[in-house]
Amino acid sequence: MESRYSRQIRFAPFGEEGQRRLRSARVAIAGCGALGSVQAELMTRAGVGSLRLIDRDFVEWSNLQRQFLFTESDARDALPKAAAAARRLREINREVALEPVVADLTPANAAEIFEHIDLILDGSDNFETRYLINDAAIQANVPWIYGAAVGSYGLTLPVVPGHTACLRCVYPDPPAGVQPTCETAGVLGSITAAIASLQTAAALKILAGAPVVAWLTTIDVWSGEIRQIVPPARDPDCPCCVRREFVYLDGSRRAPVSLCGRNAVQIHEHAKPIDLKYLAAQLGAIAPVRANEFALRVAIDPYEMTVFPDGRAIIKGTTDIGIARSLYSRYIGA
Repeated sequence: MESRYSRQIRFAPFGEEGQRRLRSARVAIAGCGALGSVQAELMTRAGVGSLRLIDRDFVEWSNLQRQFLFTESDARDALPKAAAAARRLREINREVALEPVVADLTPANAAEIFEHIDLILDGSDNFETRYLINDAAIQANVPWIYGAAVGSYGLTLPVVPGHTACLRCVYPDPPAGVQPTCETAGVLGSITAAIASLQTAAALKILAGAPVVAWLTTIDVWSGEIRQIVPPARDPDCPCCVRREFVYLDGSRRAPVSLCGRNAVQIHEHAKPIDLKYLAAQLGAIAPVRANEFALRVAIDPYEMTVFPDGRAIIKGTTDIGIARSLYSRYIGA
C-alpha cells in the first residue's frame, strides 16, 4: 500500500527528510476552537509525531459552524473540546500520539503543559493567553505561531526565538478599549480555516528545518484583501525577548480572584479603559444590559457580569476562574 504521506513527500521542499523530522516532532495546540481544531486535523493528517491538545471549554452548538472535528453529538453531550478532538483525530490517524489536556492555561501550569514541546500553535482567543504563550515560548526557546480571527478578518505571525520579533515586539501592550469578539462581531468559518491553514504551513516549515520568513500576514475573506507586511524588526528593548521579563508567566500581573461567599470571580488583570456606552451597544443586541457612568451589568444566563470603566469585571454565578476568564474574553475581548 502506498504511503499515506506520499503526496506530501513528493513536494520537493518538504520531502523524505521533512517527513522524518515531522514524525519525531512534539507539537502543542493552545485552544481547540475555530483555529485549533483546524490546526489539529491538518497536523494529524500530515503525520506529526505527538500532539498535545489544550482546552478547558466544552463543545457548544454555536461552535459547529466553524470548529472542525466536532459533531452534533459532541455538542449534545457537552464534551470537553480537547477530549472530543482527540477522539476524532484517533479515527483519522492512529500513528499520532494524542494527549488531550482539559485545563485552563495559566501562569501556574504553562511550563508543565509546554514541557518537552518542539512548537506551539496558537488557537487561543485573547491577548492575555497569547502573551502567556509568548513568555513561555521565549523562555523555553520554542517557536510558536500566533494567529487571530474575528468577523471576516484574520492575521498570523511566526515567532522563532532569537531570530524573529516576538509578540511583544509587535504589540508591546494589549489593545486598548473594547475589542470585537466572535460573540459580539460574529465570525466566518472561512477566515478561521484560512488563518489556521497558514499557521500550520508555517509550523510544517519550521519543523522540517526550512528557512522561515516571519511575515505578518493579514486576510479579509469578505473584501478579498490579502496583505503581507514586511517582517517586523525585533525591538532592541523588548521586555520579553531582550530583557527577558516574563511578567505574564511569572504571575507578577494581577490574577483573577474568587470572591469568598459571593459565588463570583473578580477579573482585575486587564488595566485598560472601557467605553461603557459602546460596550452596552455591542452587548445589548445579544443580552439584557443595564449601564450608567459607573458600571455596566449584563445578564448572560446563568451568569451576570458587571464591568467597570477601568476594565475590571465581576462575574457572578461561578467561582471557576477559567469560566470567568472565558466569559470576559468572549464578550469584552482581551
